Amino acid sequence: MTINDMAEMPVQHPRAPKTGAEARGRYFNSGNAFNIKLPPVPPRILRDEPAQALAKNETGWVLCDLSAELGCPFPATTPLMLARYATVLAGDGLDVTLTCTASIWYVIEGTARIIVGGETAELGKGDVFLLPGGVESRIEASETAVFWAVGNDPQLAFEKAAPITGEEAATGFVHYPADEITHQLDVVYGRDANDGTSGHALIFSAEPTEASRNIAPTLTLSLNTLKPHSFQPPHKHNSAALTLAVAGDPAYSMVGDLKCDWSPWATLLTPPAEKHSHHNDGDTRAEFLIVQDGGFYYHARTMGFEFY
Repeated sequence: MTINDMAEMPVQHPRAPKTGAEARGRYFNSGNAFNIKLPPVPPRILRDEPAQALAKNETGWVLCDLSAELGCPFPATTPLMLARYATVLAGDGLDVTLTCTASIWYVIEGTARIIVGGETAELGKGDVFLLPGGVESRIEASETAVFWAVGNDPQLAFEKAAPITGEEAATGFVHYPADEITHQLDVVYGRDANDGTSGHALIFSAEPTEASRNIAPTLTLSLNTLKPHSFQPPHKHNSAALTLAVAGDPAYSMVGDLKCDWSPWATLLTPPAEKHSHHNDGDTRAEFLIVQDGGFYYHARTMGFEFY
């Protein structure tokens, strides 16, 4: 049967390849190359995963894995990011060597020691730290500790790439202690926010990525706040966002038409380019930690941030 519509044509193979390199070629056209339908990134508030980690039944991981919905052949929460919780029981250790460029961590509770290559640090509740991918790393808990982490594992899995380590690595180990975070946030609160800013937020960066103001080449991290009985106006951006609900009662987010009520340590998934807003109906300040794959979009000049 003759197919006249380009969009209906199957992939074309080389007619008579002379080499293996020629045989590996494939050909599409302007009708059938751009009609792939990928599953959308779903708006979601993930509560079961933190509950499982905070049950503290065993040392190990709880992945926020939506790969089946996303059509990804590897664990993923968004196409380029994977959120996970980790529990390390008192006296236990957990290997946290990950295949990613970098992973961003928050200590939900407990105390622990982390060994990253030849460096060590003591960790406590409210600390943030950045781990370089591919570097042998281990957490040893002195008392049971629970963590939230986001890495760009799916990005590397999609490219079938491995992290670069050593002097050419894109990131290094960085520790942001809770008391320093509190101080830096107080400094921010000592200044007025103008109409062009999205409230009072602390943005995390590191020495290698200071020029881009990101925490890692493709990842951004901010600790956002909402004063009592206030809200962040509806807005959108082309990056996906994974948000950890740190404090706020009652607080919620609107993602499109979906209302996502916060619960302690839940993870909110905001799809790329989706209209969303955050609301604090309580009498105390709300705080939420946001990781985005925004570094990609800043670099490509396509962040697309705007208020409605």
